[in-house]
Amino acid sequence: MRVLAVSPHLDDAVFSVGASLARLVDAGHDVTVVTCFTASVVGPTGFALACQTDKGLAPDVDYMALRRAEDRAATAVLGVDPVHLPLREAPHRGYDSAPALFAGVRAGDVAWQDVRAALDAHTADLWLAPQGLGGHVDHLQVVRAVAALDRPTLWWRDAPYALRSPDAAPSQDLPPGLREVALPEDRGRRGDACACYATQLGFQFGGEAGMRSALRDWPEPLLADPAAAAVLLRSAGAVGE
Repeated sequence: MRVLAVSPHLDDAVFSVGASLARLVDAGHDVTVVTCFTASVVGPTGFALACQTDKGLAPDVDYMALRRAEDRAATAVLGVDPVHLPLREAPHRGYDSAPALFAGVRAGDVAWQDVRAALDAHTADLWLAPQGLGGHVDHLQVVRAVAALDRPTLWWRDAPYALRSPDAAPSQDLPPGLREVALPEDRGRRGDACACYATQLGFQFGGEAGMRSALRDWPEPLLADPAAAAVLLRSAGAVGE
């Protein structure tokens, strides 16, 4: 199969569903991770600049270039192909504080339309995308975009938000008729891939050891829409079991 995982940021897919992606690769499938919000912005200011300086990076560092390099290293560990869309993260679209990132999509922020247009050029037998757990605006925009495309999709639990809030509700833009499924996992390789995101580990997990502890036994159940469930049924025995 051709499998395409749609990641809001440069780490979301690997943190959330990297163990499943690794096993899909092992089973011989062609797996690509398309990350949506990866554009470098020259001369960031305010909250956008603070998002890198609070991680110990100097103001003149191209933060997103550094993160794209981390993502290439992480996806190489999993054996998947990375694609980076040149769309701007929320701090570069007027969301000016950490609370604002989780306070809902602002009127006039139509980034989901840009995501949908960019993704429409891609084809795959099976898609994976976030559920929007945690309510980060970029995740919500990706959910809306993928749902609008109406592809056979497996929806993953967003890490680390689902780790912090196991009862978090998914985006209201998820399609109806979903049921839980599980793919085989390689959690060890997921941990090795996640370790490549050095700029994020301290902020998200308190360091690499904290990440490995948090994710070591964390499963990756997915919600399948009817079309995705049919794809899995047709490929039974070919997903790495």
